[in-house]
Amino acid sequence: MKLYYIPGACSLASHIVLHETDASFAIEKVDSATHKTETGADFFQIHRKGYVPALQLKDGEVLTEGVAILQYLADSSARNDLSPPQGSIERARLQSELNFVSAELHKAFSPLFKKDSTEDEKTAARKKVALRLNDVETVLSDGRAFFLGKDFSIADAYLFTISNWTNVTGLGLGERPNLIAYMGRMAERPSVRAAMQAEGLIEAAA
Repeated sequence: MKLYYIPGACSLASHIVLHETDASFAIEKVDSATHKTETGADFFQIHRKGYVPALQLKDGEVLTEGVAILQYLADSSARNDLSPPQGSIERARLQSELNFVSAELHKAFSPLFKKDSTEDEKTAARKKVALRLNDVETVLSDGRAFFLGKDFSIADAYLFTISNWTNVTGLGLGERPNLIAYMGRMAERPSVRAAMQAEGLIEAAA
């Protein structure tokens, strides 16, 4: 498999899960400005929508959209703890939280990354992000270790990735002790460190 990624973008979630499952895979960086990959390929020829993540499977088929990739990786791995069984209420809760991160938290950040966003749009985005982070803080306030409870799931890879954007946007995590503690735990997870090191987001341990 090959993951097409932009360092620190939402594709980081798929990268984390690839490491989490000990999958055999390669990565190829995409330039968001030119839509060229690091080998010189036209990314639009790989993924017609032109954004990451895109996962090229062994048979050459390309899977797109982060939530779909995360679910595929969980379901096709030997791990049975990354996603609950199909048809279970736990599976429905996972899908609920994946959709929350995608449709609410992820999209709330969008104006902060667009060069043509007005200051009013950025101000509104910061307020929306704050509200959604407050939602996460409330979920974590019961002392759970991970987003869905006591076990790491694919939703954690996605939540960590998007919440980490508070660093690059300068928003910070604010007065949210449970989220701060959660992000600290996640940052030390081997799969998270491996993915972030590979993307040049943190330095490798000496």
